Amino acid sequence: MRLSLEQRLRQIDRRGYPAYKDLAGSYEFPGYTLYLDHVQGDPFASPSLLRVRVPQQLARFPAELFSSPVRRVALEDFITRQFATAIRRHVKGNRGTGKSGMVAVDVGGQEVLERTSCVVTERYVEVRFSAGLPAAGRTVLANEAHAMFYQEIPLLVKAALYYESLDREAVRRHVEVAEDAQALRDQLEARGLVAFVADGAVLPRESGISPRPMRADRAVRFVSPPELRVELQAPNRGRLSGMGIPRGVTLIVGGGYHGKSTLLSALEMGVYNHIPGDGREYVVSRADAVKIRAEDGRRVEKVDITPFISNLPFQKDTSAFSTENASGSTSQAANILEALEAGSRLLMMDEDSCATNFMIRDERMQKLVPKEKEPITPFIDQVRNLYREHGVSTILVIGGSGDYFDVADTVISMEDYLPRVVTEKAKAIAAADPSPRRPEAPGGFGRLVERIPLAESFNPYRGERVKVRARGMENIQFGQENIDLDDVEQLVDPSQSVAIANMLLYAVMRGYVDNRTTLRRLLERIYGEIAERGLEVISPHRGEQHPGDYAMPRLQEVAAAINRLRTLVVKQAR
Repeated sequence: MRLSLEQRLRQIDRRGYPAYKDLAGSYEFPGYTLYLDHVQGDPFASPSLLRVRVPQQLARFPAELFSSPVRRVALEDFITRQFATAIRRHVKGNRGTGKSGMVAVDVGGQEVLERTSCVVTERYVEVRFSAGLPAAGRTVLANEAHAMFYQEIPLLVKAALYYESLDREAVRRHVEVAEDAQALRDQLEARGLVAFVADGAVLPRESGISPRPMRADRAVRFVSPPELRVELQAPNRGRLSGMGIPRGVTLIVGGGYHGKSTLLSALEMGVYNHIPGDGREYVVSRADAVKIRAEDGRRVEKVDITPFISNLPFQKDTSAFSTENASGSTSQAANILEALEAGSRLLMMDEDSCATNFMIRDERMQKLVPKEKEPITPFIDQVRNLYREHGVSTILVIGGSGDYFDVADTVISMEDYLPRVVTEKAKAIAAADPSPRRPEAPGGFGRLVERIPLAESFNPYRGERVKVRARGMENIQFGQENIDLDDVEQLVDPSQSVAIANMLLYAVMRGYVDNRTTLRRLLERIYGEIAERGLEVISPHRGEQHPGDYAMPRLQEVAAAINRLRTLVVKQAR
């Protein structure tokens, strides 16, 4: 006869902590099933991994709430947030030594990301979480564990996994806001736009370290300038008016502290859907947009940076440029070419984080250092070629060089946090006072060169053990190497880095790095499998324990991680 969880707890009370491992398995509770997938071996070790599953005939979530991928992700996000709120309300917390009594679920910030912490299907609703099983020293505290399993967890299930327990209007709004944002994003291409900012949006954040919106009584709500106002159709909200940023080269200008960088920050986060109340719910950008910056000291592996840099001293080849310690200009050039290789057709830059000599050379510098002595072709001379030849648009915050007026299609001036279109004025200034500088890219941009990662690049082992893990959002340990993601600015969640780490391991273990497949095609193959089988397909423990701590990264950020692996070796696919 199979013992109940209560009976097993009585059996192991006051025994050594490893006795908790006898609890692994599944248990039926009124209205749900509890799974103990992985039981920690020590109170100070990583917490145990648990799941709760409610059959849909009891959970009763209307099918329309998860009838499409974007709706399903938003519903799962809402349920996870409700579960996290219930933990704060109902879980006592400290119940002994180490992590005893801790209960946690992987929950997001302002963005709505696909996660593995919750799964909603036609058959069931499941939340995956972690818990520290209680101990005194390394002795089992069965009574405390009983309180967790029979008092606290039932309250969490009731609060989050039953539709009747939820605020139905809040659930519906959460789902519909995400669906509307995705619908707006999907309309950009056909409307000739690369981004959209809805009227009434709140772009400023609470502080420099908080992603939450500034208080409504302090924030200036966004109002589109008439020249750029467009209307887009959202399936739930209806017609939305706002500023549409057209394809091409767009400058954001204005005085300091008037909102230039705030607007750009909102646009770079517009690749994600946001929760209701964020203020940026209807601020959307092309899904492939990449924020570019200089990144001194990063490694670069065989990137063709000749559109920007050539004729280096000592005949150093820039058609397959490699360095262990890139300068500001070479790193920014490599970042652009790598973003294009990963499929981006919208670049965003803020001059404050760019290399000055990469962005422009004025007339005086051209006279002092002639072109034959200057390896750098500045971005100002390639930005239009990039758009003409490859359809890549650029949004650029600029405050120090009016020479960019000559190459801009659209100029937006931020004044007291409100945008004005000053394109005609900027063009008139450029015509009345022509720049004496000479363009330095007469040959155009040239073709884009893809690269093929070689299998020797990826060694996930440290000694005889696989050692792959994320340390926060900015660092991934891959074998003996550390991948620094600190300057990959569109990562928003540590769980994205966890997923990236496991994607790299998955690619290696599945033999996808075969010395024939390009980096882009390699990543598309992984994302194809995720679309077919779910994000948890990348888990090295799939089928043994739940992967409840992944959040979906974009292909562009996974590519960025690979490019920052210092053991990366590639060959060019010419």
